[in-house]
Amino acid sequence: MLTDPLHPPAPRLPVGIELDDARLIDHLQLELPLTERPFADTGAALGMSESAVIERLDHLLSAGVLTRLGPLFQIERAGGQFILAALEVPEARFAEVTALVNDLPEVAHNYLRDHRLNMWFVVAAETPEAAWAACDRIEAATGLPVHAFPKEREFFVGLYLPLLTPARQAAAPSLPRGSAGAPAHRLSDDDRALIAATQAGLPLVARPYDSVAALLGTTGAAVRQRLADLLAAGVVRRVAAVPNHYRLGYVANGMSVWDVDDAEVDRLGELLGSQPAVSHCYRRPRKAGVWRYNLFAMLHGHSRDEVLAQAEAVAQLLGPACRAHDVLFSSAILKKTGLRLRQAI
Repeated sequence: MLTDPLHPPAPRLPVGIELDDARLIDHLQLELPLTERPFADTGAALGMSESAVIERLDHLLSAGVLTRLGPLFQIERAGGQFILAALEVPEARFAEVTALVNDLPEVAHNYLRDHRLNMWFVVAAETPEAAWAACDRIEAATGLPVHAFPKEREFFVGLYLPLLTPARQAAAPSLPRGSAGAPAHRLSDDDRALIAATQAGLPLVARPYDSVAALLGTTGAAVRQRLADLLAAGVVRRVAAVPNHYRLGYVANGMSVWDVDDAEVDRLGELLGSQPAVSHCYRRPRKAGVWRYNLFAMLHGHSRDEVLAQAEAVAQLLGPACRAHDVLFSSAILKKTGLRLRQAI
């Protein structure tokens, strides 16, 4: 049957997500504006009322379709550190170890992955010392060796999982790439108070920045300006919605890992990070006898076959400099909260 290009068929959306939900999710993955009434302005762009936007967001967050809405922090730009780490957890201890790891506020993300190293988590802290101390506490609490893979270089970060846009890259956010040589931004006490007040997300009220300001004893305009300054400094990547991959239909999420020639890793990392299927790409250290891979890239798809095809295309692109690769699929989200700075800093 021929399709009328002027009246294309309605997109097939995941169960429980309506068309207006999808439009809102696609829009807010890119940006929530730093305006006095951001939900009204978002609604105006989408043909929705302010109250409809707030009601839909409340439902999407409560239902777990979105995991949070607010500033996304790159704490390394402020002198902090993220550490990707892994554990080999015996099946009989998995629930116990999950509880021990997730209990630490420094653990921002935690995933079950299909590999001998089956628990992969991200530690986020305001200083490198605090991040490494958290890894030490996990090792002491679990009695298991923590295999840490701190980022050595960032090639690309730009997660965008659209429901309606045919090609992901067509509307992907333009996000800053990491620069190892850039000086860290020094956080003021006011910056830290603002991060503490917004790291769990923004309130779903008509004037969310005013609500944050009331907690901090300042004005909404001052909060918006400070967030704009942190955006310019790279401490905030963007103010936006964060989706649950699985609830959007991206049920296959693979951490692809690549053993490439050390002399070629930076060139190949730039090449890999430029591919449309890649949402995150980093250089990380090898571990002798444990881990041979030095290049990491996240791939997302609607099926494992789709992600494996993406990985094979990448392997062809990297050529003979790639000696081996693997794809570690996530089979469960064990924790996903984002950065949590301690109030006392």
